[in-house]
Amino acid sequence: MIFDTITAKTTADGVSAINVIRVSGDDSLSIVNHIFSGADLEKAKTKEIYYGHIVKNNETIDEVLVSVFKAPKSFTGEDVVEISCHGGNFIANEIIKLLITNGARLAQKGEFSKRAYLNKKLDLTEAESIMDLVNARNFNQLKIANSQLRGDVYNLIEKLQNKILEIVANIEVNIDYPEYDDVIDITSKIIIPQTNELIIEIEEILKQAETGQVIRDGIKTVIIGKPNVGKSSLLNTLLKEDKAIVTDISGTTRDLIEAELNLDGVILKLIDTAGIRPTDDIIEKIGINKTKKVIEEADLVLLVLDQSEKITEADKELIDLTKNKSRIIIGNKIDIGNKINLENEHIINISAKANLGIDKLSAEVKRLFINEELLSGDYALISNVRHIAKLEEVKKSLKQAKTAAENNIPIDLVEIDLRNAWSALGEIIGQNTSDDLISILFSKFCLGK
Repeated sequence: MIFDTITAKTTADGVSAINVIRVSGDDSLSIVNHIFSGADLEKAKTKEIYYGHIVKNNETIDEVLVSVFKAPKSFTGEDVVEISCHGGNFIANEIIKLLITNGARLAQKGEFSKRAYLNKKLDLTEAESIMDLVNARNFNQLKIANSQLRGDVYNLIEKLQNKILEIVANIEVNIDYPEYDDVIDITSKIIIPQTNELIIEIEEILKQAETGQVIRDGIKTVIIGKPNVGKSSLLNTLLKEDKAIVTDISGTTRDLIEAELNLDGVILKLIDTAGIRPTDDIIEKIGINKTKKVIEEADLVLLVLDQSEKITEADKELIDLTKNKSRIIIGNKIDIGNKINLENEHIINISAKANLGIDKLSAEVKRLFINEELLSGDYALISNVRHIAKLEEVKKSLKQAKTAAENNIPIDLVEIDLRNAWSALGEIIGQNTSDDLISILFSKFCLGK
């Protein structure tokens, strides 16, 4: 596959010690050679670094190191040159202008990774993992991204494909060569248990993916309670900063306050809300209506009660309002009272003001959302929403195949559903994937990736 030569800065904008500019394509060596004063790069050996200067009209632009990676042993699978220059936007931009003047063009977002995929240096899951690595905010996210980058997800999908392919191949042999005595007669009695095994396996993968998705995308978490129970104090204590205004006046928080927290390896997307109570204040009413809406959309509700007071009707209404949500009931102000004890409900007692019991909250979040055994083991965790959606599609096709076999539908028709399952798995790793999808996926990458 032949492409033009592209270039972009792979390091972030701003002042830094070093910038790296990547050039990829058939003409990368000759283009850089035109502006490089040093060794002849067209005679350079692969995976070697050369010292010299970038020059324009015999005037030095910068002192640089140039790394050469010849095809196919490079990230993109093409000839690649990486120029390490001094930091700062001006120098990097001047070098990129020179490269463009000499025949390169500015790369689009994610175009280096896209070429790596198109040149079969990466499968689609490995390419997608690059941005997960870049965006990682804790060790758990990093671990999942690295697992995907080294091909664990690809290997998992390929094994599932091979199992489906084996069933399909046997069906094909039965259809095409029914006269062969040594061919296994593929009947519904064989297809049903084999298909059922695959369904069970995919359901287990999807169950494990719940942990993967939580680690990758975080938990949308809403903090609710009646006014003045300490919701904003809890937010500030978790964040270790004064994000929300805290007073003894009920109704201080009137709008939603959003923040992100890395809680022991799990990202909580926190929303502090207006206290829910009857009010004639128009602005406070708007805040309360927003609170009710985010409760519906939240993955987790932190319901804060005041342990210094007995439970009120307002508390009971909130308990009832959130009974069908994943929630943690928090008894705040434990340092000045312990007056609430709910039957059949587990309460995490804390003091947001005195910073007591916060570790219990962390443990409860993990208990509800994380299978720590999966994180500590060598599991190929699916975490990408696109992959999960495709696996659901695979499960649906397999169930249709099983139902068809149970109803004694001809096996050539059962095979259609099996092939659909195989094809959907292939879309996860980049087989049978439309150009539009590829363009959309890589457009989400940073420039230079």
